[in-house]
Amino acid sequence: MTLLAVKGLEAGYGPIQVLRNVGFSIGEGEFLGILGHNGMGKSTLFKALAGEIPTTKGSIHFEGKEISPLPSHRRARAGIGYVPQGRQIFPALTVRENMKMAALGAHQPAETVDRLLASFPRLHPIVDRMGGVLSGGEQQILALARCLCAAPKIMLLDEPTEGVQPSIRDEIVDTLHRLRSEVGLTLLLVEQNVKFMESLADRVLHMDKGHLLVGAPEEAW
Repeated sequence: MTLLAVKGLEAGYGPIQVLRNVGFSIGEGEFLGILGHNGMGKSTLFKALAGEIPTTKGSIHFEGKEISPLPSHRRARAGIGYVPQGRQIFPALTVRENMKMAALGAHQPAETVDRLLASFPRLHPIVDRMGGVLSGGEQQILALARCLCAAPKIMLLDEPTEGVQPSIRDEIVDTLHRLRSEVGLTLLLVEQNVKFMESLADRVLHMDKGHLLVGAPEEAW
């Protein structure tokens, strides 16, 4: 069943158009990857899907309902989870507090945090550390866990390997595959690391100058 369907989407920043007639769909439980160099519009696409920037044309359907007019918080409550490039965790809050904030914002029960901490063993020994003192890899793991505290139906994951050591990249791959098996997670992934993309994505699209094209990693790069 199709979870997210995008048709003829256009968006940008003021007079600068970035996305041009973008269209794709992703089914429940699918891992779809989008490859592309910097400046091609990948992060802009995610911001448009999450409601952080307005679209100027086209449609976004989630679970069969048009969500283009909805603000970002209503899209999040509908089940769209977003892990932006740079993670954007709260540096002055602990790991646990970061996760509690996400759970509370999504009206999820308090035990959600403890349940998810059990799924992220790397966070156990650092649960009382401030987010700002964590390594890049630890922050990325926290960003994933925090997103999941809102019980999303789809996760938009933007450049998760940026500034992350190889061992944690492997851990992220294993965690995402496990979550798909356990809770039916659907993933839309933006990435430049072809090897990482190949280890996760069921199929891959290529973004070039705001256009979305079909292409396997070896064809896209």
